Formats: sequence, structure tokens, C-alpha cells
Amino acid sequence: MPFAVYEKDSEVSSMKVGLTVWENRVSPLFDAACMLLIADIEGHGVSKKRFEPFECKSPYLRAARLDDLGVKVLICGGISEFYANLIEARGIKIVSFAAGAVDEILEAYITGNIYRKDYRMPGCEIGNDTTL
Repeated sequence: MPFAVYEKDSEVSSMKVGLTVWENRVSPLFDAACMLLIADIEGHGVSKKRFEPFECKSPYLRAARLDDLGVKVLICGGISEFYANLIEARGIKIVSFAAGAVDEILEAYITGNIYRKDYRMPGCEIGNDTTL
């Protein structure tokens, strides 16, 4: 699956990052997520955050909504291959199988620690602190 292999970002610059949210944690399944946290990243910090409803049911509308919001990186829990392919086709990078409090996960992404096993869904880590 193309969305399960990542390279670490050497530097986070100006961009929008979207995280699927459920009860202030990364939602466990992108396909059923109803809320996004959109974070504007400037340099090595968050300049602005806001919540956006994400209730589109169609896979095509979900991918289009991310694109319309200007999301360049999507951080989520599990995601089906069909959704992932549609999103990646729009040039959006996916960091899937993330787990934890959204603020902690966002900070882990900014600092380059998102690939640590303690930020992965159970069973989605390989070895000690390696990427999937």
C-alpha cells in the first residue's frame, strides 16, 4: 500500500496540516471521521488552528474537501486504500496509523518525531522507532 511507507520530513515549513479528530484524539479511521483540525504551520510552530466539519460521505468529496482547505499533509489513523489513492492523487501527503492526542501528534509532526512507535496505532510499528 503506497500510504504505509514514509520518509521523514527534513524540515517543516509553511503549510497546512489536517488531522482527523475524535474526542481530542486522532480519529482511529479516516473513512468515518467527522471533524478535522486544520493547523497552519510557519517554520517550526503553529501559527493558527481551527476545527472544520468533515461530514462528506463520498470518497471523492472528502479528497476534494482536503484540497479545498489547502491541506498539504493529512495525519490520520487507519485509512482505506481507495481513500488514500484519491487523496494522494491530489498531491496530499498522508501520515497514517497515527494515534494520540491531536496537539501531541501535531507537535510530533512538527519536530520530526511522528514516526516514533508511541505515536503509532497498536500493531503498526516496526522495531524500535523506525518508519513504516
